[in-house]
Amino acid sequence: MAIFFFVVGLEIKREVLVGELASLRRAALPAIAALGGVLVPAALYVVINAGHPGSDGWGVPMATDIAFALGVLALLGERVPLGLKVFLTAVAIVDDILAVLVIALFYTSTVDWGAIGIGVGILAVLVLANRLEVRQTWIYGLLGLGLWAAVFQSGVHATVAGVLLAFTIPARTRVDPAAFVARGRELLDAFDQAGPDRESILVNGARQEVLAELEDTVEGAGAPLHRLEHALHPVVAFAIVPLFALANAGVRIEGDIGGIVGDRVTLGVLVGLVLGKQLGVTLGTWLAVRTGATTLPDGVSWGQIYGASWLAGIGFTMSLFVSDLAFAGPHETGLLTAAKVGILAASLIAGGVGWAVLRRIAPGATESPPVT
Repeated sequence: MAIFFFVVGLEIKREVLVGELASLRRAALPAIAALGGVLVPAALYVVINAGHPGSDGWGVPMATDIAFALGVLALLGERVPLGLKVFLTAVAIVDDILAVLVIALFYTSTVDWGAIGIGVGILAVLVLANRLEVRQTWIYGLLGLGLWAAVFQSGVHATVAGVLLAFTIPARTRVDPAAFVARGRELLDAFDQAGPDRESILVNGARQEVLAELEDTVEGAGAPLHRLEHALHPVVAFAIVPLFALANAGVRIEGDIGGIVGDRVTLGVLVGLVLGKQLGVTLGTWLAVRTGATTLPDGVSWGQIYGASWLAGIGFTMSLFVSDLAFAGPHETGLLTAAKVGILAASLIAGGVGWAVLRRIAPGATESPPVT
């Protein structure tokens, strides 16, 4: 999961630099919407579980599973405008930022300050490497392993190391687009003139040199952040997340099934994800627009915002992860089971209703904002 959070960190950094979080006005809409989608579910959970042994699980319904939420949007194809996909992605990324903070601050055991000091030192070296424009990803990988070990030893949850490492990965390019195009054409012409087309490159030293220089030019035009995100995303999507879900989503129900379904933890998670997310995200979006802080994305209607708010209730991977942290004690097995039942039920309901709502809205439909 540290690799999962590393990719999350890369996505966060990209969005902050050039995406929907790159300016205050652009970031206001997803930030306020995500904040509402975090606070309302947590509050509903706390109300339902006040004075109950499961009260520590308030962080479980706060999370949104970006992969599954965007997967449902993908099923709708062209019925969903690009602006809505960008909005939901940005909301989920801000949600991830808040989830990391919650994990670090509230689901952390006793802190070893010596290990924290070592981790800070390694992080400083990583920042220095970035400032010196070190672009070899293996260097960041080795230092990242040391950072992970230090954070793990410190008592702070080790997944936080993945996000911190991601923030140090260089996002700058060494070659601007115009220079890249000019140099690329020059090298391709040199490659073409270096020998006959049917001659093997293995015996043509001139062409080998051109290829090596072309490879270096291409590497300079890209950014390590983009390369790592592109390379690791399939690993996370098709290996880490499915394996985590396979290992943690299973629920063994023993005894009174009705008691588990009616348990406060189950109800808290279910109400938080299904009701809290749609209320929080929709209300947060409305407040952001109503106050003039920002506007809706182009081509996105309020009905589509409401449909997306349902999809934000798909907690699954992130909620399962937080539930494992919240109910990690040997005497909390029943609470963990109840939380998982709530997560699975809520994710199915939220995904199904969100899909149905968005499917009924005609592409390009527009509406006036709600008024009071």
